[in-house]
Amino acid sequence: MKAVAASTETIADADVINRMKTAVVILNWNTEGFLRDFLPGLLQSVRNVEGAEVIVADNASADGSMAVMKEMFPQVRTIAFEKNFGFTGGYNRAFEQIDSEYFVLINSDIEVPQDWLGPLVDWMDTHPECGACAPKLHSWQEREKFEYAGAAGGYIDLFGYPFCRGRVLKRIETDKGQYDTPADVFWATGACLMVRSSLYRRLGGLDDRFFAHMEEIDLCWRMQLEGFKVTVVPESVVYHLGGGTLPASSPFKLFLNYRNNLLMLSNNLGKTFALQAFRSGLSAERAAVKGHRKACRRIAFRKCLDLMSAVVYLMTFKTESFKAVLKAHEEYGKLALSPSEAEIRKYLEDYGGKSSVRGIYKKWIILASMLKGENIFSSVKEQDFYM
Repeated sequence: MKAVAASTETIADADVINRMKTAVVILNWNTEGFLRDFLPGLLQSVRNVEGAEVIVADNASADGSMAVMKEMFPQVRTIAFEKNFGFTGGYNRAFEQIDSEYFVLINSDIEVPQDWLGPLVDWMDTHPECGACAPKLHSWQEREKFEYAGAAGGYIDLFGYPFCRGRVLKRIETDKGQYDTPADVFWATGACLMVRSSLYRRLGGLDDRFFAHMEEIDLCWRMQLEGFKVTVVPESVVYHLGGGTLPASSPFKLFLNYRNNLLMLSNNLGKTFALQAFRSGLSAERAAVKGHRKACRRIAFRKCLDLMSAVVYLMTFKTESFKAVLKAHEEYGKLALSPSEAEIRKYLEDYGGKSSVRGIYKKWIILASMLKGENIFSSVKEQDFYM
């Protein structure tokens, strides 16, 4: 096995993995059991696609993952980091060392059929306007059902809460072919996501501040703001075990979700509101002012909703969850870097005439689901989405 020693800053020419068409990259952290179980099938499937290769990047695992790679998969190239850089930092540093037309981010707990990759490559080859695409995501345990972390493509509501075709809140649908038409969505799952490497690099990759969780939604949002589409290709299906790194009950996962949702909104909401105003006829200058101010108000309201959730956690004796929300807000205050009005105006001058952001629900999905029963995506109306 050829191991590539990773630098945390600059990458020497000798360390760059040679040009290929499609790099399928697992970012591993202490999941040697998943490598044993799922990597053989992934390797077999990728052999069927010309110019594709599987690479394993490792975030300083302490469970013997790299020993498993050496023993069981000596033919697979690896990138070994000296510490855990998280999902965002790990992938960004791995992709710095890989020269390919397409990157595929794929979790170690994904099982793939033999024909999953070809449809994604074909779609990207024939749709240059597409910045990223993904398969339908099914549950590994209940194979006819969609999986929580992306289902058949995702959207967000007016406060930034994500939901999916096939999954609204905790209601998960059985796949009966209801989403078997390729669809442009707001975001696609980071558990298995193909992206154009040139666009990924241009956007600066995943936002390293996120560490993990919601980073793919932020990336897909930034792609749309630059005029690219995000598409789910239903001809491709993969099976996700889920919870392999952080269980759903983890206070750290809750912290990441609350903090990163606010970071995502601060990254993109000002430009999005400004784009809406610009497309309605306002000048770039006036649209930038309106978009920036509206984003500030919306984020402030979202923070109030978060604090209401924190109070509920406290009242139900979930003390660690309560602390996680408060810590998330504290860290957000330290990390937030919202674009200024001048930066938003420059964005409109560069991209306002060729970009659009589709897939933001005009309502609060939680309230709509509770009061109106909109807990299955097919009951959500198309006219209830912005742009």
